[in-house]
Amino acid sequence: MSLLITDECINCDVCEPECPNTAIYQGDEIYEIDPTLCTECVGHFDEPQCIEVCPVDCIIVDPDNPESKEQLQTKYEKLTAPA
Repeated sequence: MSLLITDECINCDVCEPECPNTAIYQGDEIYEIDPTLCTECVGHFDEPQCIEVCPVDCIIVDPDNPESKEQLQTKYEKLTAPA
């Protein structure tokens, strides 16, 4: 599943540079995560890096974008495939 940043986000800027897929971006009011780019760090790290650094624990699994670990791995492979 991709991740989701909740309204508790304080715009502290620590999550965005940690995302290896550049899935995190500044939205209108808070940071947001592009579900087409988020792999929960599968293929890069053992744990989602944004969750690791978030000081307010506002990043959760997105219930609207369920994906298995296999689907996340496939997405990672597509995102990192040579052009």
